[in-house]
Amino acid sequence: MEIILDDRQDKIKVSEDLLEKIHDIIVESLHYEGYDDNYEVSLSFVDNEEIHELNRQYRGVDRATDVLSFPLLTDDFDVEIEEESLGDIVISLERALEQSEEYNHSFEREVCFLVCHSMFHLLGYDHDTEENTKDMRKREENVLNKLNITRE
Repeated sequence: MEIILDDRQDKIKVSEDLLEKIHDIIVESLHYEGYDDNYEVSLSFVDNEEIHELNRQYRGVDRATDVLSFPLLTDDFDVEIEEESLGDIVISLERALEQSEEYNHSFEREVCFLVCHSMFHLLGYDHDTEENTKDMRKREENVLNKLNITRE
């Protein structure tokens, strides 16, 4: 499992402990879906300004968001490489901090949730219907609970 980390913001420090949890979440999300961990994920930490611009550019939504997912694996993905890239995760740490305060849990828990949420997007899940939302939430909670990452 290779995580290509790009911290493009300087407002919030990310601890080694949080980076270890992120690694565990990515691996556990893969295992939960029956995959091995012979994949690569790109993870970028940005500020609200950058994610706002990315959201406008790629989704046509003119506001900051918490996380963006850019999946690379599709049904017609047929490239023989040693380690397949699942795609890119982009997280606004500023927005994660705001949401952790709003939801009354730790910053670390919020970042872990966002990584887990984004992983399921990279694996092909979406929350475009109520049923799909419930299914995705169940998967996220199962992975986080298995790693003992709770809302406290």
